[in-house]
Amino acid sequence: MSVHAKLNIPIDKVLPKHIAIIMDGNNRWAKARRLPSLAGHKAGVDSVRSVIEGCVEYGIQSLTLFAFSSENWKRPELEVSGLMELFSLALNREAKKLHKNNIRLNVIGDKSRFSESLQKKIAKVEALTADNTLLTLNVAANYGGHWDIVQAAQRLAKDCVEGRCAPEDITESVFDHYVMLHEQPKPDLCIRTGGENRISNFLVWQMAYTEFYFVDDYWPDFNKNSLATAIRDFCTRERRFGKTSAQVEAEASA
Repeated sequence: MSVHAKLNIPIDKVLPKHIAIIMDGNNRWAKARRLPSLAGHKAGVDSVRSVIEGCVEYGIQSLTLFAFSSENWKRPELEVSGLMELFSLALNREAKKLHKNNIRLNVIGDKSRFSESLQKKIAKVEALTADNTLLTLNVAANYGGHWDIVQAAQRLAKDCVEGRCAPEDITESVFDHYVMLHEQPKPDLCIRTGGENRISNFLVWQMAYTEFYFVDDYWPDFNKNSLATAIRDFCTRERRFGKTSAQVEAEASA
């Protein structure tokens, strides 16, 4: 059965190549059940597995998950330490599964703030899965869109100082090479769970033309079927990239 048939959408509809997700609502999910916040984060891991399964089934090339923002360090110390432990455990448990299923792991963000042992685990799983091609799973951890732009500017400035680039040669495409995920398609669709309608400093540069889909469900209640619903909604959108509808229609029929 074709992917379009699985999703129940017309064959001429273009599917997203890259989906980004802001996984929001773990704490509120746990609070509603009178559970500690970490119970919500643990339940959220099951949703991650389900969504990865859906991305593989629907032929998505890249999936980027906003796991831990650079602002999340402000959360209660116990919650932050629990999240770091959960991240470490997930790496241990999922590494072989990712590799077996031909999925590449790519962690983006300022990893220097993580413990040395966690940094080593990340590097180990990234190396293990580096040549996998079915799906690239990007995990944004200690990541912020502003940080991403600043680190890109710093590296570009360094290249200019060292003679590898001249200021007058800097264009959007040149700058784009220095931000995270530059080697992958730009996110076509960004999903945010939890009922909030903002991007919270996520992939600010990369999502200039991304379609947004906001859903009230908390992240632990989001799954592969929810993903399919979001993709079907995406396929109803007309993506013009600055052009008129007439131009888009003419190009599609050419």
